Amino acid sequence: MAINDSSYLPFMKMHGLGNDFVVVDERGISARVDAAVAVAIADRHRGVGFDQMAVLSETPDADVRLTFWNSDGSQAGACGNATRCIARHMMDQTGATALTLQTARGILQARDAGEGLTAVNMGQPQLAWQDVPLAHEMDTLELPIDGAPTATGMGNPHCTFFVPDAEAVDLAVKGAELEHHPLYPERTNVQFASLIGTDYLRMRVWERGVGITLASGSSSCATAVAAARRGLTGRDVRIDLDGGTLQISWRDDGVWMTGPTAHVFDGQWRL
Repeated sequence: MAINDSSYLPFMKMHGLGNDFVVVDERGISARVDAAVAVAIADRHRGVGFDQMAVLSETPDADVRLTFWNSDGSQAGACGNATRCIARHMMDQTGATALTLQTARGILQARDAGEGLTAVNMGQPQLAWQDVPLAHEMDTLELPIDGAPTATGMGNPHCTFFVPDAEAVDLAVKGAELEHHPLYPERTNVQFASLIGTDYLRMRVWERGVGITLASGSSSCATAVAAARRGLTGRDVRIDLDGGTLQISWRDDGVWMTGPTAHVFDGQWRL
């Protein structure tokens, strides 16, 4: 099978802390991804299965351009773990220790953090109500929702609850309900986090268009920002997710996320 055979779509399966992705590099091939293809590949019983799909394409403004698809066929503006996985793959391919990636979020910087870890700057958080976005003007620090969550934009919307025990939350019920809250016109990712030590959080995630995930990079960034804004932590935070640990650092130049990545296998999808 030739690589430019439009009836086949080459892909990689990758994950960051169990947050799993199908990665398609459209550079140099004729096959293309659309919503129907994304939904078919996302099916964990009849397809490959993923939380998000990341599609690589050419751009004159960065080393690569990334487009993200959710498993329901909607597009995501940001996906931190997938960005980190792709950055690691490209650095391993090229020998580079730093590169740039263009997303709907803007141009993101990535670098080798040593010891097999990869760091990505996810950009500055969006803290104004219209930038998250929310339905109307309000204070994003404490929303008028039971539990007074914090709203944060990271190129996609987030709703973060701080609770005594994140493990005790019925995430399947609460996440599905809150994703479609009327205050979030574009739906929202939902996080439940508990402070378990100094600058140390335990967090669980419901992703819009996906459901419960083992980890989420943008959700981790949003939770770290929300915790710092509320005075619960400083700006350098360890976050334990269901799939493992990320280190988040909110700096003057943006929110840096550092963690591991894994390349699971390569395959071909017949269109």
